[in-house]
Amino acid sequence: MKLIAYCRRIPLTFRVPALVAALMLFISAIISERVLSRLYETQKQHMAAVVGTYLDGLSTALIPPVLRGDIWETFDILDRTPSTYGALSPLETIVTGRDGRVLASSHPKSVAPLAELPAEYADRATPSDGMQIDWDKRTGFGRRDLLYQGSSVGAIHASFDISHLIAERREVLNTLLATNAALAIAFATVGYLLARRMVQPVKTLADHMRSGASAAPRPIALEEFPRREGEFAELFHGFNALVEAEQERSALTMKLAEEEKLASLGRLTSSMAHEINNPLGGLFNCIDTLKRHGADESVRETSLSLLERGLTGIRDVVRAALATYRADRVGRPLTLQDLDDVRLLVGPEIARRQQSLTWDRCPEAPSLAKLSGVAVRQALLNLVLNASAAAGDGGKVSVQSRYDFESCALVLAVGDSGPGLSSHAIEMLVAADPGPASRLGNGLGLWMVRKMVDEAGGWIRVGKSEGAGALVELHLPLKDALEVNHAA
Repeated sequence: MKLIAYCRRIPLTFRVPALVAALMLFISAIISERVLSRLYETQKQHMAAVVGTYLDGLSTALIPPVLRGDIWETFDILDRTPSTYGALSPLETIVTGRDGRVLASSHPKSVAPLAELPAEYADRATPSDGMQIDWDKRTGFGRRDLLYQGSSVGAIHASFDISHLIAERREVLNTLLATNAALAIAFATVGYLLARRMVQPVKTLADHMRSGASAAPRPIALEEFPRREGEFAELFHGFNALVEAEQERSALTMKLAEEEKLASLGRLTSSMAHEINNPLGGLFNCIDTLKRHGADESVRETSLSLLERGLTGIRDVVRAALATYRADRVGRPLTLQDLDDVRLLVGPEIARRQQSLTWDRCPEAPSLAKLSGVAVRQALLNLVLNASAAAGDGGKVSVQSRYDFESCALVLAVGDSGPGLSSHAIEMLVAADPGPASRLGNGLGLWMVRKMVDEAGGWIRVGKSEGAGALVELHLPLKDALEVNHAA
């Protein structure tokens, strides 16, 4: 299994040539074996034919002296034979009589007349009309019975040098190995070039898709397209069309998000203007009172106290707005004061609609540094404004923040007394993969809430509030899952 996994990690441009070369070597081995086997059979048949001719000629000449038992005439015939059959390369020829003893030998010094037949000839089961080849000893052995009137009067035993046959086999083998090696290298090279050319478009597409996973995807340049139109060219055109559509979608989403933010800011600005304008009238009255009755100490203290409270209220509203929309504080971690600022920001809208707001904030919580203060404030502000719009004039809005010790998460719950959320709005908040239809009629407020929760690694729960309206709970983990497991 490890070998298979390792092989799969090898690039395709190397695997294909390696497989081609291996297949070529396998085929070459089979072809070489068949060629050598065929050569072996051919050599053996040729050798058998030549040896048969040699033995036939000897048997015709040797039968008369063998019948007479004439050792000298038999030796003379054997001594004259090598000059006639020099191409056969006979090593030794022995003639035996009826009793199986040596009658004459081409080398009488090594095999004397009337001696026992040497074991290398006697123990060899050579067919009477054929031959046997010992490739290890580089020697061929032949045997022919001498027949006279249907009965055996002796036999011829001969050995031959087959070094030239072995040299021929070696030469053929070397030629096959060299040819097969050259063909394997050539096919592997061609396979490498073809595989690299075929895989290059796939590699180009994979590189662009990999770069798109870490950053904004970029289209494939025209110079990277295949030279010929085909499946890969169509695939590249499709990828570029997909990238262009994604860029247009991202640009449109950013534009809509900015418009939604500006719309929310406009609504808050009008509410804050109303909230600031009310104390301003009282402040001007206090100033007029001081001008007329400033000499009276009690009137002066009362007027200054009203001035201080009015200015403090205006300062708090301005601070809350700045904390929400100042760009240089985007990376600031969440604090409990951020939640109180949201209450201050929605106060004018709640008062304008003559609604009742129930605000229940947790007195304390563990570290909130993991959460973005601006992102959580914006999401909570969107939910409270949506709840206020759904509740209508004279309705009820409730906001609760608490710490869930079991899941180590900050829970922000917003409820209202309105008619409840639509199915598309619920899909936008809780679906694993919300479809495009879930945005219809919902604006980008809920989408921005969902995006913030996803980036924080949390989840959303939608239910019914006590006022029979919608209840949206944001669960924002304050620790990573690994930290929670270690703590457990």
